[in-house]
Amino acid sequence: MITRSVKDLRRFMLIALAEGISYLLLLCIAMPLKYYANMPGFVKYLGWAHGVLFVLYCFFLLKVWMGYKWSFWKATGAFLASLLPFGTFVLDKQLRKEYPEVG
Repeated sequence: MITRSVKDLRRFMLIALAEGISYLLLLCIAMPLKYYANMPGFVKYLGWAHGVLFVLYCFFLLKVWMGYKWSFWKATGAFLASLLPFGTFVLDKQLRKEYPEVG
């Protein structure tokens, strides 16, 4: 049985923050450098890091979804937040308001 864990929620929120930052760096710095300055190396490494963070985000989203018994729509919204620039930051703010024990 999966139990509600503040530790898992904190980890999820930390990974969400890192994933959101990596996404913005990829979109705003690495991609322009690749296409305008012919420097594809940033996309290679930052893209790899972002991919790892995205997989971790999905894994911890599943743990939190089951542990906190989120509705399907809440979990879907959290997943969609990872696809939108700044989405994970908005999600972080909402989760901090909903779960003050996270701190």
